[in-house]
Amino acid sequence: MTSLGEGAFRYRVEAGWGRLPPGWDLVEVAAVAVDTKDQIYVFNRGEHPMVVFDKHGNFLRSWGEGLFVRPHGLSFEEDGMLYCTDMGDHTVRRCTPEGEVKLVLGIPGSPSPFMSGKPFCRCTHSAMASNGDLYVSDGYGNAAVHHFDPGGKLLRSWGECGTEPGQFNVPHAIWCDENDWIHVVDRENHRIQVFDRHGRYETQWNNLHRPMALALPHKRCPYCFIAEAPPELGVNLEYPNLGPRVTITDRNGRKLARLGSSRPRHAPGEFVAPHDIAVDSEESIYVAEVSRTAWPRVFPQAPLPDRLITLQKFTRLGPELEAEFKPGPGVRASS
Repeated sequence: MTSLGEGAFRYRVEAGWGRLPPGWDLVEVAAVAVDTKDQIYVFNRGEHPMVVFDKHGNFLRSWGEGLFVRPHGLSFEEDGMLYCTDMGDHTVRRCTPEGEVKLVLGIPGSPSPFMSGKPFCRCTHSAMASNGDLYVSDGYGNAAVHHFDPGGKLLRSWGECGTEPGQFNVPHAIWCDENDWIHVVDRENHRIQVFDRHGRYETQWNNLHRPMALALPHKRCPYCFIAEAPPELGVNLEYPNLGPRVTITDRNGRKLARLGSSRPRHAPGEFVAPHDIAVDSEESIYVAEVSRTAWPRVFPQAPLPDRLITLQKFTRLGPELEAEFKPGPGVRASS
């Protein structure tokens, strides 16, 4: 057994977590979310788009077969419903935990015009505020955030392509904290922007590399967990210390710890292409990876493995457990 992390943030690597029925394959995992019972919902690009595990990795059920085109984002909100963002279908579906669709935002298969600022063109993720309003990041064919009321009526949109405050370059994920501050993962601008609930810019978090997703566990955890992607340009593929990694910050974006090695590696406790992140009630971390999509860019000379690691669990260690585990390859010295 190995551990990774630094300082007070040490985690046991749960190699092989998540046992699937015989012959099943997640292919790659776009998103992951945790409900109030610590059941883990895995939104993947295999034949069974939504796979549900308990916290021990036991398979519970699946749903969504034939419903989704290209899964991308997933949020489990306080109303007990799942919001499934389908980048390939240009929709957000509000679903029960058993998979019954209650609301569809967007027109299936009908994107808005490229960079029109209108919902949706390859939308990426969603988040709910305390009053039930929904915010959707519209990130691959738009550079906008859309704000809906609980019934699905569009209230406002904001954002355009650019690098100034309030502008976006691939808004890849979104999260509302318990105070209704809207955190938008502005991936290709290497930052997270923070807005009030009306879309007014407040601040930004920097010192990140291609952030893909964040998790702000409501009320029960004072930390933020950010998934960051590796470089994919030929000129910087071998550059160290750019990711892939998980960064843990306080609620003001100040770095507390990082998990991961200085370069991509395909092994338990390592990362190739983190795409989403979730945290359970025990502060265990679940990291979803789109390793299959990223592999040709990250490892251009290496053949694709038969089986890819696309979902990992890291169990947080208390001080009494740390001595039982030797440091793994992703460990960093305390700072």
